[in-house]
Amino acid sequence: MPPTITPPAQDEYAPFYAGYVERVAGRDVRAILEGQVEEIRALVAPLSEEAGAARYEPGKWSVKEVLGHIADTERVMSYRLLRIARGDATPLPGFDQDPYVAAARSDARTLESLVAEVEAVRASTLALVGSLGAEEWGRRGVASGREVSARALAHIIAGHFAHHAAILGERYGLGMSA
Repeated sequence: MPPTITPPAQDEYAPFYAGYVERVAGRDVRAILEGQVEEIRALVAPLSEEAGAARYEPGKWSVKEVLGHIADTERVMSYRLLRIARGDATPLPGFDQDPYVAAARSDARTLESLVAEVEAVRASTLALVGSLGAEEWGRRGVASGREVSARALAHIIAGHFAHHAAILGERYGLGMSA
């Protein structure tokens, strides 16, 4: 049986990530990560391609861009999780989400391709999460100039998805609980 991923202490992540961690606090983060896989597809199932490219306000990301952002951010965070869990002490750089979103050109893609990508990225994250033991979860490294633990990164990944799912529900009217 895989070890429980205990919640991180506040000194295990930068204050910027507190909202993400709090979204999943007190719950089994592994189960949340697994459950979100099913929610991803349900999120966009009722949308047309046109609705997927809609923005709730000028200058804001479209639904498709949010999906691309979720995939890109999870890749970055999962990579950080891998490096830190493996004991790599090399400081990891930050990334600016806006240029990533622009470069991804998600609006030119189909919703199906974006959902498939999010699901593939999550499958990879789940494989990594499932491979780690208790010792690895407590390891710490530096990312974006701040100390972060492997366990905090798992919570950040789940919380980041939940954050954007809530935005898609609140601002785009998509029926998804996170």
